[in-house]
Amino acid sequence: MADRVPLDFDPPVRQLRALLLGVSAEDLSAATPCPDWTVGALLDHIIGLSWAFAQAARKGTDAPGGSTPPPEPSAANLPPHWRSRLPAMLEDLVTAWKDPVSWTGTARAGGVTMPAAEMGMVAVNEIVMHGWDLAQATGQEFAVDPRILETLIEFLSRGPAEGTPGMFGPVVPLTGEAALLDQALALAGRDPSWRRSRRQAVPRPRTSTDRTRPART
Repeated sequence: MADRVPLDFDPPVRQLRALLLGVSAEDLSAATPCPDWTVGALLDHIIGLSWAFAQAARKGTDAPGGSTPPPEPSAANLPPHWRSRLPAMLEDLVTAWKDPVSWTGTARAGGVTMPAAEMGMVAVNEIVMHGWDLAQATGQEFAVDPRILETLIEFLSRGPAEGTPGMFGPVVPLTGEAALLDQALALAGRDPSWRRSRRQAVPRPRTSTDRTRPART
C-alpha cells in the first residue's frame, strides 16, 4: 500500500470537532436521527467508537471495545469532561488510521472481525453519519467532501438493502436525483429529510469549514 491510505480521517473528524463546539448543555437531552438516542447518548456512543476503532487500527484485538459488542449508549455515561476528552480521542483515531499498516490484514472492533480496509471504511462512515446526526439534532450546518461521499456510497452500495443489524439500517428509498450526501445517508439507513422539531429549533452559528456541501450505527 506504499505510504498512502485509502481514506483520510482528517476532514470528517475536523468537521465533527467543529460541531462539538456548538453543542450546548440544553442540547444533550434533544432527540437525534438515531432512534431512542438523545444527543448525550450519541456523544457517549462517539466516545466509545473513537476508542474502539483506534484500537482496531492498531490491531489491539484484546483491547476494551474490541472483543465484545458495545454497550447501549446512554447520556448518563457521558463523562463530565467530555468536551476535552472527545476531541483528543478523535485526534487519536485520526493518527491511528494514518499508518498504512492499519489498513492491512484484519481488524476487530465491537466483537466483529473483518478486513482492515473495510473496518476503516466503517469507521469513516461512523464519523460522517454521526456528524450529520449531531448537526441535525443541534441545528448546525453540515458538509462533507464529495470525494469521501463517493467512496462511502460505493462501499455502502455493496451492503444488503435490508441493512446489517448493529451497523446499518434498511436502505431508505429516494426519489429523483439525490445529492451525494442524501445518497450516502439513505444507503446507511437514514432519512435525509429528518429535522428536529420546531420546539427544539434554536438558531446556531455556522461551524463548518468544509468547502462542500435513521438507523443507528
